[in-house]
Amino acid sequence: MLISVPVGTRSIKEYEHIVDEGIIEKIRQLGKDMEGVRILNISSTAFGGGVAEMLYTLIPLMRDVGLNADWQIIPGSEDFFTVTKLFHNALQGMDLIITPEMTSTYLKQNENNADLFDGVYDVVMVHDPQPASILSFIDEKGKKTGKWIWRCHIDLTTARPSVWNFLEPYLKQYDAAVFTMPQYIKNDFWVDKIAIISPTIDPLSSKNIGINQEMINSILERYHIDVNRPILTQVSRFDPWKDPLGVIDAYRIAKEKFPEVQLLMVASMATDDPEGFHYYEKTSRHADGDADIHLLSNLEGVGNLEVNAFQRASQVIIQKSTREGFGLVVSEALWKERPVIGGDVGGIPLQIINGKNGFLVSGSEQCGKKIVQLLENPEMAREMGRFGKEHVRKNFLSPRQLADYMELFNYLYQSN
Repeated sequence: MLISVPVGTRSIKEYEHIVDEGIIEKIRQLGKDMEGVRILNISSTAFGGGVAEMLYTLIPLMRDVGLNADWQIIPGSEDFFTVTKLFHNALQGMDLIITPEMTSTYLKQNENNADLFDGVYDVVMVHDPQPASILSFIDEKGKKTGKWIWRCHIDLTTARPSVWNFLEPYLKQYDAAVFTMPQYIKNDFWVDKIAIISPTIDPLSSKNIGINQEMINSILERYHIDVNRPILTQVSRFDPWKDPLGVIDAYRIAKEKFPEVQLLMVASMATDDPEGFHYYEKTSRHADGDADIHLLSNLEGVGNLEVNAFQRASQVIIQKSTREGFGLVVSEALWKERPVIGGDVGGIPLQIINGKNGFLVSGSEQCGKKIVQLLENPEMAREMGRFGKEHVRKNFLSPRQLADYMELFNYLYQSN
C-alpha cells in the first residue's frame, strides 16, 4: 500500500466563533448529503509545504462531518524527487531540457506506486506533478474506481512546453482538475470539470493560534534573537522562486536606515525538495556571516509554534516570491495582524491588497524602501495588520476551502 498519514481529530464546531455562520451550515448540509463517501488524497510528502499543512486540517474535518476520508503519500527515490523538482521549476518557467532518463525515472516510480495503490474510493484527489501520472498506470491495471481529481497548486502561466507537453496527456485522464486561479489553466487544457479553489490556513493550528508574549520571548531567546530590536521575517523554503538572496538585499537596504534591524529566514527542509539544501548553502554564502541574519529550519528544531512566535514578533513580514502558486505564509502573517510585503506574482495579490494590508513589490530595492516605510510608520503598519486579519477571516480560513472541496466531491460523486 501507499504510505498512510496519521492525522488527529478536529471538529467543525471549533470554528463557529471564527468564520461566518453560513459556511458552517453549508458544510454540515453537504456532510449529511455525503455521509460515508470514501475520499482519498494522494501527495508526495507529509511535511514541509502548504499542501501537507492544509491536509492535516482538512482530512480530520472531512471525517468530522461524515466523510470517510484518508490521506496517503507516495514513496520515491532521491533521483525521482530531483526530477520532480526540476519539473516543478520548469512548470513555473525555469529553463529545462527534458531527457529520456528524466521521463523514465518519473514514469517508473509512478508505475511502482500504482502497484502499491489499493482500495476502493468514490473520489481520489492527487496533488501536484509528483504523483500525477499514477492514474494512468492504475487505470491500466484495472484498479481505478470512482472519480479522480488533479489538484494543481503551482503557477502554470509560464510553464515550459517540454514538461507541460509531457505531462498533459496524463493530466487529461482525470475527471476533474482544481486550480488556485483561472490564469493558471493552460489554454488547451480540458477535462470534464475544472474548479477554482484558493488555499486556506487553519486559524486553530499551532502555527496560527494566539500565544502570549512570554512564550514568544522565550522562543526568540532560544534562537538568540533580540526581542527588543526590529525583526523582519520570511517563512519559505530555500528555493530560487522565493528569492532569498533578494530578501537579503532588501534587508541590507533597510539596514542602512535602521541598523538595528534583524532578518529571520525560516524554512522547512522537505524530503521532496533536494534542491533546498543546495539553496540553503547559497543563501548562507550571500548572508556573508552577518550575525543579524538568522537562517532557521526544522533542522534546528523550528516547528509550527516557533514560526508562529517569529511571525508575531516581527514588525514586517516578507514574501518576495518571483513565482508563487498561492503563498499561504502571506495569509498566516496577515492573520497575526502583521503587514506583508510580497512579490506581485501568483496568488499573492489575492491576499495582499496593495496599500491596505501590505505592499506588492517587483524588486529588492522597492522591497527595501517599503520595509523602511513600515518601520518609520508603526501606526500605519498596525492599521494594515488589522485590515489584513479581517481580509483573511472572510476569505482564507480552512472551513471555506472545506466547503469548496465538498461541493466538488458531491458533484463528482453524484455523477458516478
